[in-house]
Amino acid sequence: MRLTKNLFGAVLLLLLAACSPKIYGTLQLVDANMQPIPLAKENPQGTIVNMINTSTILENASQAVTVDAEGNFTSTKGFVVPGTFKVEATRIGYLTETKSVQIGTYTRANLEFRLRKIPESKRKSIEGSKSDEDKIVNPGEVNIQPPTM
Repeated sequence: MRLTKNLFGAVLLLLLAACSPKIYGTLQLVDANMQPIPLAKENPQGTIVNMINTSTILENASQAVTVDAEGNFTSTKGFVVPGTFKVEATRIGYLTETKSVQIGTYTRANLEFRLRKIPESKRKSIEGSKSDEDKIVNPGEVNIQPPTM
């Protein structure tokens, strides 16, 4: 009987660990007309996905992961805690896409991003920018440093 209880407890513990919160998904690059760009032409690998928990302490607030060659991404194990997340996919030459998701204790959020290519004629160059605001490459990127004493 005791062996059965221990075995049941171990299985339950493994199941709970497997159900830890997670943010994952896919990213597809599309042209200006929202048609998929073939992987052979332009690969999504290296696209940045920022995950920002807007309801936690600053030290644990954000994480950035990169997309693999097939367009998949996943949060680092142990990073995602319950809260509200702003998830942003960004790549130079493409419009940034942002989604919000509420994560609970056992929530696994599967997100799909479709980044639309910016036509060459519509892109801004830093050299030709008129103001400092125009020079911001990744407006969603947050880099907050603690004050030094």
